[in-house]
Amino acid sequence: MMSDPTVISGKPRRRLSPSEKYQLFVEVLTGQATQREAAAKWGVDRSTVIHVCRTAKQGALDALAASVPGRAGQSAEQAALAAARAEIERLRATVTEQAVILHLQQGKSVWD
Repeated sequence: MMSDPTVISGKPRRRLSPSEKYQLFVEVLTGQATQREAAAKWGVDRSTVIHVCRTAKQGALDALAASVPGRAGQSAEQAALAAARAEIERLRATVTEQAVILHLQQGKSVWD
């Protein structure tokens, strides 16, 4: 018989909603609770608190990095997509240029 994946060592596993995770992060960030206290209050493992705090910090850093004064904000994914599209276009132009050069070089050797 398989064990229930939502039960770890006899305790039911608690899933926090995004708003609960944010509240947990704010409590730890502002010093209202230590990681241990927050874990006990929210009924999760301390490693979950650490993971939530790291994820929230990285998300905030990504959002701030994508934010450019005077322009509408872009998410990290939107910025990465725009950069990838620009790189694809640059590579497409390079390949086209190289194909033309190759064609001209092979064409000249045939006619000479």
